[in-house]
Amino acid sequence: MIMTAIRRYCLGVHALVAFIGNSVSYLMPVLAFVVAFEVFSRYILDSPTIWAYDTSLFIFGYIAALGGAYAQQQRAHINVDILYNKVSARTKSIFNLFSFALAMFFMIIVCKMSIGKFEEALEFNYRRQSEWAPQMHHYWLMMAIASVLLILQLSSDWIDSLHQAITGKPLLPKAQTEQEETAP
Repeated sequence: MIMTAIRRYCLGVHALVAFIGNSVSYLMPVLAFVVAFEVFSRYILDSPTIWAYDTSLFIFGYIAALGGAYAQQQRAHINVDILYNKVSARTKSIFNLFSFALAMFFMIIVCKMSIGKFEEALEFNYRRQSEWAPQMHHYWLMMAIASVLLILQLSSDWIDSLHQAITGKPLLPKAQTEQEETAP
């Protein structure tokens, strides 16, 4: 019963992260349009916008931060594989336990700081220092959400690694997690 609940937690996290990661990918064409519009406006119309640079920075920040948990889920982050690839699956799990715990600790700090910056930005009406001067609070809220999302994914990966270190088998077979992620 406990293992079923743990599997459901991990599958729920995987589904949430996959949904957000796939959703955020739709911002890429929006980013490309904003940049292309600014280039067109600046060089063809000779009338640059005041909003395109800030908007493109925010969109890119959203894509990068909210896509971090999805990159972790897909194991798309850069690894130092010199030693990692030469050890057994159980030893890899032990390495993962250490690195995931360290990453979660760091992300908890990022989350705490982002929440503080969000509250500060609301209280003092922080704005970006540009001609357009958009408000900054939404960016810090997004950073807090992105860090929580990455903490959830890392915790799921940590549980899977712990299970593999103890039993020698992954908690979630790769085919099962892929089916859950692609289900509508």
